[in-house]
Amino acid sequence: MIRVKYLLATLAATYGLTAQAQSFDKMQWFNEPSSYLIKDKVLEIDVPGQTDYWRVSHYGFTVDDGPFLYATYGGEFETKIKVSGDYKVRFDQAGLMIRLDHENYVKFGIEFVDGKYNVSAVVTHRTSDWSVIPLDKPVPHIWLKAVRRLDAIELFYSLDDRNYTMMRTLWMQDNVPLQVGPVAASPDGKGFRARFSDFTVRHLPDQHRLEWLRKNPS
Repeated sequence: MIRVKYLLATLAATYGLTAQAQSFDKMQWFNEPSSYLIKDKVLEIDVPGQTDYWRVSHYGFTVDDGPFLYATYGGEFETKIKVSGDYKVRFDQAGLMIRLDHENYVKFGIEFVDGKYNVSAVVTHRTSDWSVIPLDKPVPHIWLKAVRRLDAIELFYSLDDRNYTMMRTLWMQDNVPLQVGPVAASPDGKGFRARFSDFTVRHLPDQHRLEWLRKNPS
């Protein structure tokens, strides 16, 4: 029992307190854009027009072609990123994607709709849904945070990186690696410039492992 308590404490200390800044230049592209720049830990993308992520529902089409820069993470984690963009036309968007495959993902961030800035999330499990929170005024940037625990992901946003508001909770298959990173799209427009920085991933104590330790003392 002493060994189990020690291991639990060690796991909590190791995985719960270590936030790692991720290097964009060591990540992989899905739908690599023709023009982008990585400098001083900042990613700038010239988002191509007529790009999006959506599956079937309401509109009747499926698209999966926006630029997405990702690294793969297993277990449970908290990830954060700072996002801004020169949004121009309806549905221009930039944010964070967490993706299992082409049928299972969430993307959330800022989406420009009818001249207003909205905190937007599209959750897809075979078909997509969409939810928005309109903001009172345009904002120069936004911080996004996602927390994965077991089979749930919680989405948060902040305008100052101090006070975070929860947007929603969604289901995502647990105990499988997920692709995580910045994403952008311009479904109706000809494209725009999006910027990303301060991308971190903090591993959390894995609940499956902690439960195994509790059940298998030695």
